[in-house]
Amino acid sequence: MEGVNEVLDAIGALVSSLKTYSAKLPSVVHLAAVPGGVKPLPEAIVVYEKTVYRFRDQSAGSTYRRLTDHFIESLESFETGDLLSAIQPLLTVLDHLERMHRDKEIGASSKDAERMKEYRLALHKIMPGSKPELAGAGKGL
Repeated sequence: MEGVNEVLDAIGALVSSLKTYSAKLPSVVHLAAVPGGVKPLPEAIVVYEKTVYRFRDQSAGSTYRRLTDHFIESLESFETGDLLSAIQPLLTVLDHLERMHRDKEIGASSKDAERMKEYRLALHKIMPGSKPELAGAGKGL
């Protein structure tokens, strides 16, 4: 693995998969009507899985290896159609990358930092409850 650019490429591919999947979801899913939820198409799962395992293989022995578990956690959640649980590990990866950059463990250009911000924003927009029509969602009782 060369550097932060490859990690960001992997995150970008996963964000794209999550966007595609979330765009196909109805705004409200009644689990009584669909007990198993709405799962991504098998082809989408294969693409997501290939991205995660390519990252795992490339990052072995590098400083980025510690991020692999988060990518796998995201994949497992994506496979079951659990959108929120697929997003959270990717946000954690972005947190780690920013901390690693701040602590000078990795070098990240201003362009890399901008990509991290864009991916974080994109993930937040995908998250359930981010829609204006759902104002107040997720704020507890």
